[in-house]
Amino acid sequence: MKRMLMFVCAIALASLVAVTLTPAQAKKAAKKKMPSQEEMMKSWQAAMTPGPEHKMLEMFVGSWDVDAKIWMNGPTGEPAESKGSADYKMVLGGRYLEQDFTGEMMGQPMSGVGYTGYDNFRKKFVGFWIDNFSTAMSTMDGTADHKAKTLTLLGKMDEPATGEKDKKVKYVVRWVDDNTHVFESYDLTAYGDKKPVMVLTYRRK
Repeated sequence: MKRMLMFVCAIALASLVAVTLTPAQAKKAAKKKMPSQEEMMKSWQAAMTPGPEHKMLEMFVGSWDVDAKIWMNGPTGEPAESKGSADYKMVLGGRYLEQDFTGEMMGQPMSGVGYTGYDNFRKKFVGFWIDNFSTAMSTMDGTADHKAKTLTLLGKMDEPATGEKDKKVKYVVRWVDDNTHVFESYDLTAYGDKKPVMVLTYRRK
């Protein structure tokens, strides 16, 4: 009797598993297996190795004079103008472009550091920015249009002055020639993408 009960329980358990796991799920589970160590190392190597997108970032390496225009009250008003300078260099084996910026904003000294790279795994340009005017870190990602000579990145930012969080922003870098490029910032939440709220013009020293 005890053996019969165990047999019935085993049959019931097998039936429950069969009902729970559909043929499609069973097929998917069979296909989903861990890659070999050799395959994983090959994928990791591809993800970590600098490619043509990283090579493209080398065009910005050097020292630049910067003319800044910032529309504090929206893009329809008059901009506040200031000057600054920036030094770019490739770091970590050519994987990231580092920008060291110094200038002023609202009559106060400003310094900031930014990094731009290309994520081989996600197939996107990525970046972040930090400066002495904030304790927050701005992050962004996007794509390059080589024909239009633009790099477009999307991100989010907080606005402590108004209490707004996660405002959508767009950053566009336009390379005019080997000695000139322009950085534009758009407040998508407040003003859309027709007029920038900040324009930085970089001219090689």
